[in-house]
Amino acid sequence: METYSFLRQLADSWALLAMFAFFVGIVIWAFRPGSGKVHSDTANIPFRHENRPAPASGDDTPAAN
Repeated sequence: METYSFLRQLADSWALLAMFAFFVGIVIWAFRPGSGKVHSDTANIPFRHENRPAPASGDDTPAAN
């Protein structure tokens, strides 16, 4: 059997199946129970310092006006 034909058949069958299984695994991991808090926290990152500027690195006090 020629190498190209073998690799083509492998890609058409088993590699496609492996990629589909990987995709399903990622979807299940993203929607697993208990991950809602992590996704909610990540989604709210831009709104953490809505009323005042973020503190300077290593400083807990807000920046002076």
